[in-house]
Amino acid sequence: MKSFSPKPWLAPQPVLIIGTFDKNGNANAMNAAWGGQWDTNEIIISMGAHATTENLNANGEFTVAFATKSTLVASDFVGIVSAKNDPNKIAKTKWKIIKAEKINAPVFSDFPMTLECRIKNKIDESETGFYLVAEIINILVDEKYLAIDGKPDIEKMELITYDPIHHSYIQLGSKIGQAFSDGNKLKA
Repeated sequence: MKSFSPKPWLAPQPVLIIGTFDKNGNANAMNAAWGGQWDTNEIIISMGAHATTENLNANGEFTVAFATKSTLVASDFVGIVSAKNDPNKIAKTKWKIIKAEKINAPVFSDFPMTLECRIKNKIDESETGFYLVAEIINILVDEKYLAIDGKPDIEKMELITYDPIHHSYIQLGSKIGQAFSDGNKLKA
């Protein structure tokens, strides 16, 4: 085995699009890779110092959409361009914007699934950012991405993951097994 020094190589990493309103009610979005499930109805995201961070400090409510194959280019764009430098950033994505149902934040309806979230806690807050723990208030799913059982169908969504080793995006594949079931084959 080859040895490497510690790096942020946890994989797969979701490509999360964080949606906020600024103080004037304009929609903003950023791309965040360092996030995940914190508890049953909570998520955690590592936030740096961004326009989105300022919006979160002012409002405390935001959306999280999951980037897909079809949203890849615009999703990468909102990660490399700051609203501080380009106030027309969101218009360039051509994403359709609606207001979230239960919170004061934008929903970009081009994405198959969006979490409506509210800040619960900030950990290690400093000038450079913080870890954001947020409560999931509501989940919106475009009906064309529902499975026969009425729940979200992850395979249909064509979600992408961030490859932190090669700085690329990879589309997630198809179902290969059944959790909490396939392991039963090894029970004696």
